[in-house]
Amino acid sequence: MLVAVVRALVLLLVLVLPGPRSARQLGPQFADTFSVLDHERLDVYRLALEFCALALRIAGQLPRGHAQLADQLRRAATSIPLNIAEGVGKVGAGDRAHCHRIARGEAMESGAALDIIRLLGVAPAEELDAGKSLLVRIVSMLTRMTR
Repeated sequence: MLVAVVRALVLLLVLVLPGPRSARQLGPQFADTFSVLDHERLDVYRLALEFCALALRIAGQLPRGHAQLADQLRRAATSIPLNIAEGVGKVGAGDRAHCHRIARGEAMESGAALDIIRLLGVAPAEELDAGKSLLVRIVSMLTRMTR
């Protein structure tokens, strides 16, 4: 019990204080406690992954004859979390903002793809609404991150 409490406190300190950011940097005794990259701590990254999963599901449900649209949605949706992660890994503020602007553009493109899918009537409206809701939040967060 005491060991679990100590590990939880160390985890909390690592997340709050500057310094080592991975279990490997803290030592082998914490290797099974956590291992998180910086971008995985961002709410926008987690929302982008959630949207990506939804977009991949929608793209997989599109009927024959819509392969190009499905591919476009897949590529745009997967680019959002990838560019967020890349941006977090950049050292300069300008480089970070550039990656986040690209992610924002991909989110906007994904929204347009959902609009086209809605016009075609080939996916459930509830899923499209959920995707649009996630994208609104993602775009809002990324807009603030690019300033």
